[in-house]
Amino acid sequence: MAIKQSSFNRYMTVLRYGILIVATFVSLFPFVWMLIAATNNTVAINAGSMTFGDQLMVNLGNLFNPDLGFARAIVNSALIALVTTVCALTVSSAAGYGFEIFRSKKRDIVFGILLVSMMVPFCALMIPLYRLFGTFGSLGFDDEGNPLAPWKWMGLDSYFAVVIPLVATAFLIFLFRQNTKAFPKDILEAARIDGLSEIAIFFKVYFPVMRPTYAAAAIITFMGSWNNFLWPLVALQSPEMRTVPLVLSNMGSSYTPDYGMIMCGIVFATLPTAAIFFLMQKYFVAGMVGAVK
Repeated sequence: MAIKQSSFNRYMTVLRYGILIVATFVSLFPFVWMLIAATNNTVAINAGSMTFGDQLMVNLGNLFNPDLGFARAIVNSALIALVTTVCALTVSSAAGYGFEIFRSKKRDIVFGILLVSMMVPFCALMIPLYRLFGTFGSLGFDDEGNPLAPWKWMGLDSYFAVVIPLVATAFLIFLFRQNTKAFPKDILEAARIDGLSEIAIFFKVYFPVMRPTYAAAAIITFMGSWNNFLWPLVALQSPEMRTVPLVLSNMGSSYTPDYGMIMCGIVFATLPTAAIFFLMQKYFVAGMVGAVK
């Protein structure tokens, strides 16, 4: 009986590791193929080549051609993602902190409405958002009744139009409020007794303790903003304002797409989010399970 049990355990171990090996291969193969394709030309890629080629420098030269605007797109995406992340963490954490710490009769009602907003698909909000930001470009009229554009920096085809819709999301507010439930309230009382204001408590006490939650929220927000495609496609209209996903989409929509150049672009588009996730994955897991340090 012991021998049969030992054999069964051995078979289960082999099966377990076999499943893990297959899952690892399925997960890593697209990334390996992407790196291989970035070193080949379109002909080799269409032929299914699985060996590294010698076209990497050619593909990079084509990718960073000034006429394509990929370098400018990287700057645009980085600026939008960083500003969005900083603003979203500040606003959403303050909202989550307020919902949990300050008691009121209408608090749960407002929070419930906020959660219901998560069920509304973003495509249903695009037209109202488009009209809202479109009005910023025509606020004010001259003596002859012609529209002026004193607020154009807040209107369409601006960083502002892409950043603002992502600053306060229901998911981030929910994440911060849930994790704030585990925040030691005795620390708040001690800080108030010491004479700290609520703003000082938020930045000097709450922020350091909630670092894992901030790290998890930063990863989610940065990745979402960096990979955002639909709203920038609608809001950003001039070529110099395009982000990386928009430029990559234009590359693939040509009559004769250069797949080697596209793969190089995808590698550059993947690196920032992959680097941030791997550097902060420990804090990401801790923040998602509600750890407080």
